[in-house]
Amino acid sequence: MAERSTLAEGLRAYRLIAGMWVRSGMTYRTSFVFTVFGNLLVTGLDFVSILLMFSQVDSLGGWSLPEIALLYGLSATAFGVADMLLGSMDVLGSRMRDGSFDVLLVRPAPVLAQVGADRFAVRRLGRVTQGALVLGWALVSVDVDWSVPKVLLVPVMLVSGAAIFSAVFVAGAAFQIFAQDAAEVQNAFTYGGTTLLQYPPTVFGKDLVRGVTFMLPLAFVNWVPAAYVLDRPYPVGLPGWAAFASPLVAVGCCLLAGLAWRTGLRSYRSTGS
Repeated sequence: MAERSTLAEGLRAYRLIAGMWVRSGMTYRTSFVFTVFGNLLVTGLDFVSILLMFSQVDSLGGWSLPEIALLYGLSATAFGVADMLLGSMDVLGSRMRDGSFDVLLVRPAPVLAQVGADRFAVRRLGRVTQGALVLGWALVSVDVDWSVPKVLLVPVMLVSGAAIFSAVFVAGAAFQIFAQDAAEVQNAFTYGGTTLLQYPPTVFGKDLVRGVTFMLPLAFVNWVPAAYVLDRPYPVGLPGWAAFASPLVAVGCCLLAGLAWRTGLRSYRSTGS
């Protein structure tokens, strides 16, 4: 009951803080619209680079453009949701340096909710929208013999992927507490991770594929379940049921990230400023 109460309190605090930033951002409507549109265009350059590659080749690592677009859309959309909800966690290091993190510790609200909702930016919807547009085109264009399990697996990938990326954001923030600011390391696994997943696993070495499958299981965001949807063998030879393991992996990642966050908070020592 105590954990449920803490969760409810955290969600309420997150909603109130995020709502405050949304109202602030919507004060100037024209600026907001242009910012969202600009964010959509900038993030869309990633997919433009893929289109430029396919203007010279017919396939990449044996995967066609619609198949890679499916990977891209799944990764970009899932990451966009996580980035919108918890993308502000990478500034935790600067908060510790200037002493403002101590202010969050004495407020009557869960610290994780405060850090996650800090500077909540609706403009990040541009990334989600852009990823969703690519995903929609891929689902229409890809050559797949759709079945009920494959259809249901698409929304499961999106929800599980967002949860996995969210866990990486939280774990990265916990690492910053120990390292006293390591935003670049965190970004390597968040922004770097989504860029990695936008390309097929066949273009990477086996050791890297094993690493993002068994050590930091980002592969369960799209690589593993998408291989099932596209009827492709996964490079490191997983059992068939692994395609449906994304929700379990997401839960495991969230539990480990929560443990890392609590451990980080307990070990935090104030800067004294």
